Amino acid sequence: MPFVRAADLVVQYDLSGAAGAPVLMLANSLGTSFHMWDPAVPALAASYRVLRYDMRGHGLTSCTLGEDAAAATVARRADDAVALLDALGIARVRFAGVSIGGMVGQRFAAEHPERVESVALCATGNVIGPPSRWDARMETIRAGGLAAIADGVMSGWFTERMRREEPDVVQGFSTMLQRTPVDGYLEGCRAVRDADLRADDARIRARTLVVSGAEDPSTTPAAGEALAAAVPGARFVTIDGAAHIIPAEQPDALARTLLAFFEEAR
Repeated sequence: MPFVRAADLVVQYDLSGAAGAPVLMLANSLGTSFHMWDPAVPALAASYRVLRYDMRGHGLTSCTLGEDAAAATVARRADDAVALLDALGIARVRFAGVSIGGMVGQRFAAEHPERVESVALCATGNVIGPPSRWDARMETIRAGGLAAIADGVMSGWFTERMRREEPDVVQGFSTMLQRTPVDGYLEGCRAVRDADLRADDARIRARTLVVSGAEDPSTTPAAGEALAAAVPGARFVTIDGAAHIIPAEQPDALARTLLAFFEEAR
C-alpha cells in the first residue's frame, strides 16, 4: 500500500507490471478508488507498467477542501497527475481515465503535451451537465450523505443485466461510493459541474481514443462522439454491454481496445 507526497497531497498509488515497460497511467471516476480498474489490470500489466492512483479526496488520498478553493477544479486534478509523476520520477505516460478521470486526461494532454504519449478518454465528455444536476446531487448528499444517492448512481454505473446477474459486484461498488470521503466527493462534483474542456480539446496533439459504454445513460455515446469530434484526429469506439463503469463491467473488451490503441499509437 504505497503512499507518496505529491505537491499538497499524500497520494495512494499502485504500480503493477514489468519495471522496464512503458507506463500506463489510469485515473478513477468520481466516487471510486483506483480499485475500479482491478478487473482490467492483469491484461494491461502484461504489456505495460500500470500506474493507478486515488485522485484527490478519494480512496486513501488526502483532500484539501476548505483550504484551497482552486482544488475543486479539473485543472487542479491534472496538475495532481503531473505532481504524482514527478514524485515517482516518471517522465512520460500513456493515460486512460474514466468519467472525471477522462476529464482530467483531456486537461492533462492539452496542458502537458510533453508528458503524454497517447490518451484514452473513457465514459466521459468535455462538458457533463447540466449544472443543476450537480447542484441537486450535492444538496441530496448534504442532507442524507452518500447513501442517499447510492441506488440511483448504481443504476447509471451498471446495466440492468449487470445489476441482475452480478449483484455482489454492484453492491461492492455501492460500498466503495458510500465510503468515499463526503468532502472529496462534493469537491469532485463541483469540478465536474464547472468544467468546460472544449477549448482544451482543440489543443490536444497526442493520439486520442474516446470510449463510450453503449448503455451509459450519463455520458452517452452521443457525448463521446461529440468529444471525439472536438479533439483533432481522435477515434471513437463503443463497448457493448457496458454502462458507465466500463472497466468493471466489460474489463476484457476494454483492455483489448486499449491495448490495440496504445500499441498502434506507439
